[in-house]
Amino acid sequence: MSAAPADPTMRAWRTHRYGAPREVLSLDRVPVPAPGPGEVRVRVQAIPLNLNDLERITGGNMMVRPELPYSPGMEVMGTVDACGAGAESLQGRRVVAMPKQAHGGFAEYAICPTVSAFDMPASIPLPDAAALYFPFHLAWLGLFDRAALREGESVLVHAAAGGSGSAAVQLARNAGARVFATAGSAEKVALCRDLGADVAIDYTAQDFADVVLAETGGRGVDVVFDNVGEAVFEKSMKCLAYDGRYLMMGFASDKTVADEKWIVPRRIALGNCKLCGVLLAYAPDAMAQMLKKSMGWSFVPARRGAEITKAVVDLVLAKKVRPVIGRVVEFEEIPAAIEAMANRETVGRTIVKLY
Repeated sequence: MSAAPADPTMRAWRTHRYGAPREVLSLDRVPVPAPGPGEVRVRVQAIPLNLNDLERITGGNMMVRPELPYSPGMEVMGTVDACGAGAESLQGRRVVAMPKQAHGGFAEYAICPTVSAFDMPASIPLPDAAALYFPFHLAWLGLFDRAALREGESVLVHAAAGGSGSAAVQLARNAGARVFATAGSAEKVALCRDLGADVAIDYTAQDFADVVLAETGGRGVDVVFDNVGEAVFEKSMKCLAYDGRYLMMGFASDKTVADEKWIVPRRIALGNCKLCGVLLAYAPDAMAQMLKKSMGWSFVPARRGAEITKAVVDLVLAKKVRPVIGRVVEFEEIPAAIEAMANRETVGRTIVKLY
């Protein structure tokens, strides 16, 4: 533990009722929280906005629904200023982290489990340092841990101008794969090409499945990186080669189907492919075993998160990949900034900078 902050209160954007961000988010002054065992308190320097944060504001599809009022925000970057029992080794460290129960990050201080807090070196300055965690971890887990992407293979990346999509384009290209990327405007298509996509497709102007099949001589790609979901699923299956790997990364087109029976088993059988689930969630061994036994879920081991962080940091420092940051905004601008994200007006990541 360290000394309590001079001011025992902090500013936090909180949801008191569900609705549009600019209508329901309230900038409140609340007590600075204290970390429990296995937790750290992060003095937040930057907050990357995520599409899933929107659910905590609008009341959309959530695995766990926190009790109102609460602060959204599932990712922060800052300095550890207090530690609970067992977390003392992180005192003073510069980290990227997921707040407890994936909310609480829209605040000046956030409580984060040590299992989801990773060192971020000072050699990577803000805002880049704040933009590397979720998109690159998610892309890495999909491309390499699930799909085992190899040099010479091909991959189709959807929403490739977004956070995880732009990370996937760069990681796949760096691994020696041929990259097909889809995006929704000429500007975003140009960004995809700049990031290394071999074929960039404006899905508002072209049928991406026709383009992929034509470019691959009718064979299709080895891997589909799909963080869009139902809206692109059927056409993406057409794009998948024999023995290909389909990565279910997210459901941005319609999160309600995340818990619905919308995939037909025969379609998977006819595709002769592997369907791979990807969830970015780290858990200590004891908790992972408990969740496996009670729910049947499989969480990523904490040590894997540290390994991925180091690999990504090394690639960034070697200038082989880079975070894509569309906007840097002030803390007071969070409601408008996340509404812009919901309206698909953003490219890459939006970073809220506090200090």
